[in-house]
Amino acid sequence: MKTLLLDLDDTLLDYSGGVDECWAAACGVGCSGAVVDAQTLVPAVVESRRTFWEDPTRHRRERVNMLGAWTKIVVRALESLGRPDPALAASIATEFWKRRRDRMRLFPDARACLEGWRANGVRLGMVTNGDASQQRDKITRHALAGYFDVIVIEGEFGAGKPDEAVYRHALDTLGARPDDTCMVGDHLDFDVAGAQRLGMRGIWIDRVGAGLPAGCVVRPDGIIRALTELEEALTKGPAKA
Repeated sequence: MKTLLLDLDDTLLDYSGGVDECWAAACGVGCSGAVVDAQTLVPAVVESRRTFWEDPTRHRRERVNMLGAWTKIVVRALESLGRPDPALAASIATEFWKRRRDRMRLFPDARACLEGWRANGVRLGMVTNGDASQQRDKITRHALAGYFDVIVIEGEFGAGKPDEAVYRHALDTLGARPDDTCMVGDHLDFDVAGAQRLGMRGIWIDRVGAGLPAGCVVRPDGIIRALTELEEALTKGPAKA
């Protein structure tokens, strides 16, 4: 392995842990003294989140402004309850982000693996979708920039995974060939299939051990539950259903 590209959220950084708890707490704070109670609002937010993000076009458009997206989710939830209140929605979304930010941590294996790869001469790139300011904040807070020779953030670059241009930019910056490069991430379409289409190896990190979804057509070149398993996974054949 000469070159390694890595996703950020839920690959290096525990981004999804505690999401439901943060939403519940934010609704509790926001609804104190409001006309809607948190126990009613929380399930409405859950449903609003589901429908908001399941639309691929909206997902692509909104993920580059996450605070705006979270505000819209709460707006929709309040409207579904017949209690429209844009100011309350903005307040709850901001409270959610503060709690979510405070909770995020690098996975225990992340820093040691990054240090080991760098020490062994592996060229490293980060390729992440999402909000430019939030992604940069995560990178800065967790002191990640120094490990990478290139960092491609969707909100800065103007395109996101699995667009070919994103991967080509990372490879060109690193002076790397696709057949010498591996991409590791938690998203089967963005991180695995997108990389494979350019001739890279795509490794799926399945930290919770859920396994490939039923009917999944993507076949990772390896499946790992921790970054420490990467080298072993690269010696095996593609994953089977």
